[in-house]
Amino acid sequence: QVQLVESGGGLVQSGASLRLSCVASGRTFSRYIMGWFRQAPGQEREFVAAINWNASNTYIGDSVRGRFTILKDNAKATEYLQMVSLKPEDTAIYYCAGNRRGLFWNAQEYDVWGQGTQVTVSS
Repeated sequence: QVQLVESGGGLVQSGASLRLSCVASGRTFSRYIMGWFRQAPGQEREFVAAINWNASNTYIGDSVRGRFTILKDNAKATEYLQMVSLKPEDTAIYYCAGNRRGLFWNAQEYDVWGQGTQVTVSS
């Protein structure tokens, strides 16, 4: 089982871009379907994006489609979330997660989670 560590969060202004990274330890990262979720204070954890094991297929959440891109580099054991045109409503803790079964939007289907990285977008 892999362990996941996110980085790349921060405080930015509305309209800015950020790239989040999620580095995995362990030798089986290439077998994992990876996802990004986010959780704002007082809200449910929300699906952002997911990518299959060889990066040939992605699934993007409605609220970020057209602005966020998910990438996976098996050689570097790293997943990325490229975010552009950020809005204040994107403010949340962003988590990467993995599973070995499918491209799911449901957080309960993911077995491995990182600790999260804070993204704050000011207006």
